[in-house]
This record gives sequence, C-alpha cells and structure tokens, in this order.
Amino acid sequence: MFVLFLVPIVVLFGLGFLNPLWWVAAAALLFGANRYGRDRGGGWIRGDGSDHRGYRDYQARWDRQDRWDRRYSRQNRARWRREERRDHERRG
Repeated sequence: MFVLFLVPIVVLFGLGFLNPLWWVAAAALLFGANRYGRDRGGGWIRGDGSDHRGYRDYQARWDRQDRWDRRYSRQNRARWRREERRDHERRG
C-alpha cells in the first residue's frame, strides 16, 4: 500500500520541475493520504507504531478497567452476598 501512494507522489514531485502545478497535485495527494490514514487509526505515513494507536489501546484498557471496577465494587459484592444468603434461606 505504501508503494501505491509513494510512486505517484514522487512522479508528481518530479514533474513539478516542469510545471509547479504538479507540486500542488503531489501535495494534495500527500495530504489526502495522510488524512485517510488518520481517519482509519493510523496510516502508511504514521506507521504501525503510531502514538495515536497507543493512546487508543490505553483508553480501551482504561475503559475496561473502569467497567470492571464498577461491576465488582464492594457494594456489588455485598449485594451479591445478600442475594446469595436469601437464596440459600429460601432453599433451606
């Protein structure tokens, strides 16, 4: 995928020495490729080890930890014990 974008940009940049309008086209293509990569969570310009993806992983882990804390907090454990005790008393 990297080569598919790199070759046209280099060719357009080379043609820019004949007509500066080609430099504008190369810049527009470079901008579009960079923008497309950012919208998809990283792109060929940002590389696979981008900080953006690292932050998303961090945020996802933080969200999972928050859900875990809410689900298994002390209040919920106490409520589960009460319900378990009631169930046991009903059976017994």
